[in-house]
Amino acid sequence: MQTSHWLERPFTADTLALLSSPPLEQKTRPAVTELQAALAREAALRREMEDLARRQVMLAQEFEHRLINGLQVISSMLSLQSRAASTSEAAEQLTIAASRVAALGRVHRQLHLLDHQDRVEFKGYLEHLCADLSRLLCEETGDCAIVVEGANAEIPTVFAIPLGFIVNELITNSAKYAKGNIIVRLETTAPGCHSLSVLDDGPGLPAGFDPAGTKGLGMKIVRALVKQVGGELHISTGDNGRGARFTVAFSSASEVNAAR
Repeated sequence: MQTSHWLERPFTADTLALLSSPPLEQKTRPAVTELQAALAREAALRREMEDLARRQVMLAQEFEHRLINGLQVISSMLSLQSRAASTSEAAEQLTIAASRVAALGRVHRQLHLLDHQDRVEFKGYLEHLCADLSRLLCEETGDCAIVVEGANAEIPTVFAIPLGFIVNELITNSAKYAKGNIIVRLETTAPGCHSLSVLDDGPGLPAGFDPAGTKGLGMKIVRALVKQVGGELHISTGDNGRGARFTVAFSSASEVNAAR
């Protein structure tokens, strides 16, 4: 019986080195162990970040709850103090202050009413918010009124909350300088595309007004919130060439960015 030809060949140095090397499993085991440890560390870090986010939400909710309760307490104390005031003028001023604090609490509650909702019928939300702002800003003087115009539109809550704060800032600013109607107008320009405007018939804005160059905190807040919803801020004169118009154009296509 003849031996196979290849068995007669002598082993080379490379063949001997290959036969004497450890199995592939032994080579890869440390890399697999290291990868598993890295994945475990990443999972632990992710859980830690999720826990931190939940704690931040809980702290924010507790803060809002305490703030609203504090405003209610202050309003009640002012009302009680007005009954014990020594003069009718002092009583009237304390009653006005109590009313303002109570209205401020309602506005604050409206702004955070949507924290646990996914979508909202935005015009109805604006109407409730503007009713409270009207009581806060216009009821005492009677020289302004806040009117909400436009068709109903359902939008994601990730837009509604910052837009509510934008409306609050712009109406508060208009009430300082304008008399008559302050109009909040919601328009749908295309499917998923909307514009939200606040108009007044006041003295208007100075020539060359640049919102990026203003030092006012209110406009900085507005610009930051517009960026948050992925929108654009446009400033022009109001209806009939009078007053000022601030318009935020935004699209539901920005929903993913706004939620981040």
